[in-house]
Amino acid sequence: MRLDSKQTAMLLVDVQERLFVHIHNHEQIEKHLLVLLQGLKTLEIPILCNQQYTKGLGQTISSVHSLLGKMTIYEKCTFSCYQNSEVTEALEALHVKCMIVAGVESHVCVLQSVCDLLDAGFEVIVCADAMGSRKEYDHNIALRRMEQEGASLATTESLLFELLQSAHHPQFKEISALVKTL
Repeated sequence: MRLDSKQTAMLLVDVQERLFVHIHNHEQIEKHLLVLLQGLKTLEIPILCNQQYTKGLGQTISSVHSLLGKMTIYEKCTFSCYQNSEVTEALEALHVKCMIVAGVESHVCVLQSVCDLLDAGFEVIVCADAMGSRKEYDHNIALRRMEQEGASLATTESLLFELLQSAHHPQFKEISALVKTL
């Protein structure tokens, strides 16, 4: 499986104020998320941002929210983003076959979203350095489970360069400069 920018979208899971500060290594995860999101925006990859029970967990963290601009944020109470009918409809309208997934928490909402996406027939690539859990152990076990279920693991840098496919891509210099900040 190779990423094709015309067939790919991203699912951003629950990167919210009251939860994110408790995520293990959250400063590094935030750095990777911002590079990933900026790179995907540069490449015009659709991003579906989700929030779990906003009343309790707050808004998407400010650095991510400002980068996303006026993008629709999908409110959910189910752990899996894919069990939200608005997200399912948005994905169907995009006509993509591959999903990049990142966010928190790896072992709950990310894992359940990944499993549902796989069940629905999507190819799923999990951006391992742009996601996490409160406990490192939970994150590591979740990555193993997602891989066993059929998801592929990747890093921010590898995903962005795979979407470029070549140094001749018009956005190569911009993406290259972004990944140098990691």
